[in-house]
Amino acid sequence: MKFGILFTSHPDIEKEPYPHRDVHERVTRQVVEADRLGFDIAWIAEHHFSNTYGIMPDPFVYAGYLANKTERIKIGTGVMTLPLYDPMRVVENTAFVDILTKGRFMLGLGSGYRPYEFEGFGVSFEERRGTQEEAIDMILECFHTGRVSHVGKYFSNKVEGDYEIFPRSIQQPHPPLYLAGGSERSIGYGAKKGMGLMLSTLTRKDDLATQIAHYQTRMNDASAELTSNPAFGHVDVARWVYVAETDAKAKEESEAGIVKHISAFMGKNTAGYLGTVQKGGVDDVSYDELAETTLLHGSPDTVIEKLKKLQRDTGMTSVVIHYPPYYGEEKTVKMLKLFAETVLPELQKEEHPLTALAAE
Repeated sequence: MKFGILFTSHPDIEKEPYPHRDVHERVTRQVVEADRLGFDIAWIAEHHFSNTYGIMPDPFVYAGYLANKTERIKIGTGVMTLPLYDPMRVVENTAFVDILTKGRFMLGLGSGYRPYEFEGFGVSFEERRGTQEEAIDMILECFHTGRVSHVGKYFSNKVEGDYEIFPRSIQQPHPPLYLAGGSERSIGYGAKKGMGLMLSTLTRKDDLATQIAHYQTRMNDASAELTSNPAFGHVDVARWVYVAETDAKAKEESEAGIVKHISAFMGKNTAGYLGTVQKGGVDDVSYDELAETTLLHGSPDTVIEKLKKLQRDTGMTSVVIHYPPYYGEEKTVKMLKLFAETVLPELQKEEHPLTALAAE
């Protein structure tokens, strides 16, 4: 099993005062620590315009910055909101950052789920999935041919004849390419295009197996050329994780922070697009119910057993650890160290048949 961490650049507005510049130094310190501790992937989330969640406007810029701060950990976009970008820029920057990271870059794409971000950039939220699918078709053509000639509904681009796309990535035909999905449409489309699958923290455990089974069935629709994607067949599941010496201590240390965080997620801008982790509304968020549906919190032994069961029940190949900023940096780093010392040694050695990423 592979282990990533999702870094959302989410400010703790009480400790990182407006305009929250300190958040980026904190996140960088934690990425460097994750590299040192032996985690496999640092996923960088893109978000705009609101300090109630992430304030990371450009994952490419940040990944290039982290290239010189880290040594072995892979750096991925988790995810880029693809409908906000010109596909040609995505292709060029993917290759460039792969060079800067010496072949450690991974590209995660998604259609987006916060309407105000689309309003800010003047892009249609309602047409985001169609925009994304047209962009992915172009991106794959560029990766495989180095050229493109396309006139579509949303994009019109031409690089042909004496011209071609530079630079070219170290990882060929391209870095591992993932699609974040939750609907049958997006999951099936990603599988057909040979992409790895990323699933949300807000998906209940009971629903994960159904989504992953749909993805695995639709993998048969991918062409031989597209299955050359190093991420083909990989399923990365995001979960809120907290490990402490005992189950009781994990609840004591994390309950207030995780309930505060998920309550913010349950509003109109998120829950309808990423899943629902509990039956009640914003005011009814319960730690105990969350522990049954999505949280991986507890002692090292408890978390190890929960992860093993989750992999058995769903077929996932990687877990993406997520946590809110409200624990404080000292408690967060302590948690990551305990996870690295107790959980990683037990589960990183258990290689799932589909988890081998692109060769070093």
